[in-house]
Amino acid sequence: MGAVTHRPYAWGVPIDPSSTADVRAGLAEHGYLADEGLVTAVYLAVTLRRPLFLEGEAGVGKTELAKTIARWQGAELIRLQCYEGIDAAQAVYDWDYSRQLLHLRAAEASGEAGRTGTAELENQLYGEKFLLKRALLRAIDQHGPTRPVLLIDEIDRADDEFEAYLLEVLSDYQVTIPELGTFRAATPPIVILTSNRTRDVHDALKRRCLYHWVEHPTFEREVEIVSMRVPDASDELTHQVAGAVEALRGLNLYKPPGVAETIDWATALARLGTTTFDESVVERTLGTVLKYREDQGRVRENGLDLIVNAALERGSLRG
Repeated sequence: MGAVTHRPYAWGVPIDPSSTADVRAGLAEHGYLADEGLVTAVYLAVTLRRPLFLEGEAGVGKTELAKTIARWQGAELIRLQCYEGIDAAQAVYDWDYSRQLLHLRAAEASGEAGRTGTAELENQLYGEKFLLKRALLRAIDQHGPTRPVLLIDEIDRADDEFEAYLLEVLSDYQVTIPELGTFRAATPPIVILTSNRTRDVHDALKRRCLYHWVEHPTFEREVEIVSMRVPDASDELTHQVAGAVEALRGLNLYKPPGVAETIDWATALARLGTTTFDESVVERTLGTVLKYREDQGRVRENGLDLIVNAALERGSLRG
C-alpha cells in the first residue's frame, strides 16, 4: 500500500492509566466527574482494549465522556453519527468521483490515457489519492503515537445490517477495499458506542463490548458538576438548580432534562443575576431546561410551586 496523507493533527502524549484513580483524575481534570462504576468501565476499556458500550437516557453524558477521554488522552476524536440507512459509503469509505473525473479528462486531454492503457488508468483512478476515508477507516488506518477515540454515536438509530457489519469490523479492526486490499489497525482505537435505547441492539454486538448503563447523576454529584462547569453560579443557586432538576426528573416527562440542560439552566440564571428562586424565575427560564411544549405544560399543570419548593429545600440543606 502506498503512503497515506493524513490531515494534520496535533498528537498528544498517550496516557496509559495504571489504576482507576488515574482515570478518575484524568477525566476530572478535563471537566468530567464520573461515578466509580463508570470510571472502572473506562479503565477496563482502555487497558483491555475492548469497545465500551454506553447505554442510557439522552443527556446523561455518554457522548461527552467520549470527548473527554479524547482530551485526556491527547488523542483525535473520530465521530460516527449513526442514523437509519447508514451504510459503508458513509461509515467506511467512498471514492472522490469528481476528482476521478477531472483526472480522467486531464489524462484524455494530454494523451496520457492512450499511452498508459486502460488497466493503468484504472489503477490510478482507484488509488489512495482518490480515496475518501470515513470514520471507521480513519480510526483503523492511524499511525500516530496515540490511539484515536472512535465514537460510534447513537448506534440504536442504525439498522440490523449496519450492526452486523460493525460487529465484523470491531472483531478484527480491519477493513477490506477491493481495489486496494486490507487496512489493519496497528493498535486498536479506543472505541465508545452509545445508545439512547430507542430500540434493542443485538446481543452479539453487546457481547463484543464492555457494557455500562449511565444513570442521571445523584443530586450531590450534579451539584459538583454544576459547580465545576458554572463557576459564576453561587453555591446556593447551584444547589437550588440541582434540586429543581431532580424534581423535574420525577414528573414522568417525555424528555427529562439531562446534565447539559442543568448546566444551561444554571448558566442562564447566573447570567440573569438570579438571587431568589421563585415561580416567576422558573416560568421565564423553563425553556432553558425543558425543550418540549408538552413537558412544559405538564410542569405547569403540576404547579410551578412544586419545583420551587424542591429547589428551596435542597438549597437550604447545602453545606
